[in-house]
Amino acid sequence: MVFEEKMITNGEPEEEEEEEVEEEMVDPIESLRQKCAETEHCVHTWERLEQCETRVGSRSSTEEDCTEELFDFLHARDHCVAHKLFHSVK
Repeated sequence: MVFEEKMITNGEPEEEEEEEVEEEMVDPIESLRQKCAETEHCVHTWERLEQCETRVGSRSSTEEDCTEELFDFLHARDHCVAHKLFHSVK
């Protein structure tokens, strides 16, 4: 026995679901972080972080990690973002 699913529409024509085109919201902090990461000070701290990661990665046994360099980069980037973020919000 075959069962068919039928929608009861009460005599009204079936409505097709409208495909809404939703604009993807962009978080302004993400674009500002990218721009700030390209500034001279941030590039310098990023290079120090990469040098540290290379140095630590080349050793088989070390207690050194790159936490300080990472925090320096994040601090520099976020300092730049903090000065620009609320100027872009209307």
